Amino acid sequence: MGTWDVGPFDNDTAADWCGGLDDAAPDARLGLVRDTLARAADTLGYLDADVADEAVAAAALVAAQCPGGEPADPHYGPDEPVPDLTALRALALQALDRVMTDPSELLELWAQSDGAPWHAAVNRLRSTLTPRPPGEQPRLT
Repeated sequence: MGTWDVGPFDNDTAADWCGGLDDAAPDARLGLVRDTLARAADTLGYLDADVADEAVAAAALVAAQCPGGEPADPHYGPDEPVPDLTALRALALQALDRVMTDPSELLELWAQSDGAPWHAAVNRLRSTLTPRPPGEQPRLT
């Protein structure tokens, strides 16, 4: 696993996926993000780490456009503009839930080391993606 930190873009797979997103035609980027999230969310059996890494990066792009969202990593996130992804919030949450549910290779890999910081990073994304009642501020976890 070419991972160097716990952030959603801090691994080779996510960085490569962002490169592919940059290479995609502007009108195809929304579909690419949606398809990436759906591929993870719809996996019933064993979820491959590469699919999970891509889904976490895609969910982070959606979260970046939500209130309280952190911007995408300026070095390894996409360089090209992404369209409005906020309609994908529910799908992004489903994808993250699947990544965090066995059987998930990425979950297993992080369990083999100190996965607490990675879990915290994913939970921050989930918190940002969770719709809030009007007037309620996002929770920082």
